[in-house]
Amino acid sequence: MSITSERKIALINQYARKIGDTGSPEVQVAILTERITNLTGHFKTHVKDNHSRRGLLKMVSQRRTLLDYVKKQDEARYKTLIERLGIRR
Repeated sequence: MSITSERKIALINQYARKIGDTGSPEVQVAILTERITNLTGHFKTHVKDNHSRRGLLKMVSQRRTLLDYVKKQDEARYKTLIERLGIRR
């Protein structure tokens, strides 16, 4: 369900705005998207896992908040981010 440290480092390197950047909204959204994708696959086999579903909903809400922040700051950055991640909005 969680992502490996190698995958997390790859996401950080791919979406970082500068070297050593781990806290920018782009990196946080990318990591949350990866975790959400993994959990969505988990629910295909474990339909009644409602405790993890609550965590999924919290992650989706947190991602939405970060995306709203990026959109408020710079809409072009927001559009490129959702295109790169393949998020529909």
